[in-house]
Amino acid sequence: MKQKQMMAILYGWITIVILLIFSSALLAVFIRFMFVTKENIFTVSLIIGLIILFISGLVSGLKGKENGLLLGSVVGLGCIGMTFFIQYVGLNVPFTWTQTIYQITYILAAITGSVLGVNLSNKS
Repeated sequence: MKQKQMMAILYGWITIVILLIFSSALLAVFIRFMFVTKENIFTVSLIIGLIILFISGLVSGLKGKENGLLLGSVVGLGCIGMTFFIQYVGLNVPFTWTQTIYQITYILAAITGSVLGVNLSNKS
């Protein structure tokens, strides 16, 4: 991979971490004071995760300016790798089939954002 693509992937991963920290604080406030309950916490967190990976794919696509599929795949797989490392290695709990489907949708969200970011960067 080129230096520019590696930097774009790094920007995507940094975006994931920053947005996760911000959204977890926001979600904690929503749980405490707003509309999020035990029944809909899963749906809200799934939507937030999809938006975060889409935005991080968009950032990596805008920064990389080419190979949107590759950039989005690596950004998504990096996020899945962090999740797998924390869950399996840290907590000794394997992925279930349901979680695998959710992780695949996260990768698809990152790929979609990255392809869109590459196309937006080529317009300007």
